[in-house]
Amino acid sequence: MRRRKNRNFQESTRHLFRLYTLIPFTILIVLFVVFTAINGKITLKNRTAEASLEISQSIAGVYGEYEAEVSRMAASPAVVKYADTHLDSEDVYAEFYDFNNRQQVKSIFHIVDTQGVFLASSAAPDELSADLAFGSLLHRISLKPDALLTEMNSFRYSHDRSTDYTFGKAIRKDGRTIAYLVFQLIEADMQKLIFVQNNEVAVVTDEHHAIIATTSNITKGILNKFSPTQDGNGHVLLSGGKYYMHTREIPNTPIRVHTLNSVKSETSTLYTLSIFIAATSILLWIVIHFLSKNMSERNSESIDKLVFALRKLREGHLNEYVDIRTGDEFEILGHQYNNMLDRIKDLLDKNKELSRISTLVEVKQLQSQFHPHFIFNVLETLRYAIKIDAKQAQDIVMILSRLLRYSIGDERSVKLSDDLNYVRDYLSLQQIRFKERLSYHIQMTDDAGSIYVPKLLLQAVIENSIKYGYQGQSSVNIDIIVYTAEGRLILQVLDNGPGMSPERLEEVHQILKNHHNTTEHIGLYNIHRRLVLLYGEGYGIQIRSSEGTGTCVTLTIPYETGEYHV
Repeated sequence: MRRRKNRNFQESTRHLFRLYTLIPFTILIVLFVVFTAINGKITLKNRTAEASLEISQSIAGVYGEYEAEVSRMAASPAVVKYADTHLDSEDVYAEFYDFNNRQQVKSIFHIVDTQGVFLASSAAPDELSADLAFGSLLHRISLKPDALLTEMNSFRYSHDRSTDYTFGKAIRKDGRTIAYLVFQLIEADMQKLIFVQNNEVAVVTDEHHAIIATTSNITKGILNKFSPTQDGNGHVLLSGGKYYMHTREIPNTPIRVHTLNSVKSETSTLYTLSIFIAATSILLWIVIHFLSKNMSERNSESIDKLVFALRKLREGHLNEYVDIRTGDEFEILGHQYNNMLDRIKDLLDKNKELSRISTLVEVKQLQSQFHPHFIFNVLETLRYAIKIDAKQAQDIVMILSRLLRYSIGDERSVKLSDDLNYVRDYLSLQQIRFKERLSYHIQMTDDAGSIYVPKLLLQAVIENSIKYGYQGQSSVNIDIIVYTAEGRLILQVLDNGPGMSPERLEEVHQILKNHHNTTEHIGLYNIHRRLVLLYGEGYGIQIRSSEGTGTCVTLTIPYETGEYHV
């Protein structure tokens, strides 16, 4: 067997410090790099999608405004009148400029008759009068006079003004076309609309992929089409660069918005981060090496373990073993401490067993005094019931059978709900005996039913309420209230009997305080002693009573849900 190399206390500490520092540091670096890479991709994609949404909302607003305005002006009485009579042109121009001045994207408008003659225009008519493309545009409007024509096309005007999108509609009167209304959106204004923050390239196309507007000429392909290629990772390739692209269709329009951001920025960020992490790692390793040497001289790990274990032992925790495997003197001390802890636990277990045996003997003696009066009274009631009411006699026998079966069981403790069922049966028999002269009510919170309590806990208290309650009055009411509070289970038995005088109440209190009862009053004393023996001096019975108002007996035990706590 290979012998383990022993290190002195300082060497062991320095070695462990380096090891335990290096492991989490390495894990942290790996997680940081992975998180940064994933977060960079997610951020870039989200940024691209957000830019697409922003541009789409802007263009959708412009499209909607022009779509509504062209339809409105084509049906405007002033426009129809002017197209038909060539009168009141100022009203037509007023309507156009009032609308145009409110738009982000300005436009040029024309009213052209069916012969191609310009009736009104916000640009020089002679710039388009001989343009075959414009004539073709008018022809397409004439083919569907009731529809709105929207299409991408480009026309150049003076002062370097160009248009990139057209809205057109026929002006009709009495079911015939009398002229054409054309709005052409200015390209420069459309360009401004698609420049947004945190986005490199934006492209706006129609349903045929023709480019309406773009922020970069690298997107333009043959015949001004946007037709990018993709690699196997879903990246778009443009001019040798890779881009993340997000495409969004604008609802109820033939327009699509494409936003692109270069993957190169993400790669550059990761490269820069890698250099930073490498440099930081080298620096930190030098610092760790220096700290490990200095801290090993002051190492107190083994001592701290022993001090902590002793502190827990002083607080009563007997399971705080120390695990020291240093191969030095502290390992011997830790081994001796664990042996001492085992011996203490053995001694405590023996003392606890002796105490338990002593308690059981006294509890059994006290329990044997519970039942005689109750059995006698039930049998008397049964004797009369057999002669008068056979059905009632049968009920008495069934209830008494349940009570006897329950009371002679070997259980030391039972669920509170089971013990209260016994109480209900007991009071049912007493109610058969006293009829309307006895009433009772049991109230218990939901969380108390599963708590384990000493068996037959309330019987003697209820017997006293019935026994003394009829002195000087013809009826008795008993209320049983059970609830939990501040880690304790509270059981109260209240009756409306004659109560006790202050002198008698003080006498009862003195009986409960004595460890040995030499009087004939054993009922409440037996219950109190059971609770004190089982749970300690802080638990037991408290009694409040006054003459003429009744008596309240309160039993207090720990709030325990397990059977073995009782």
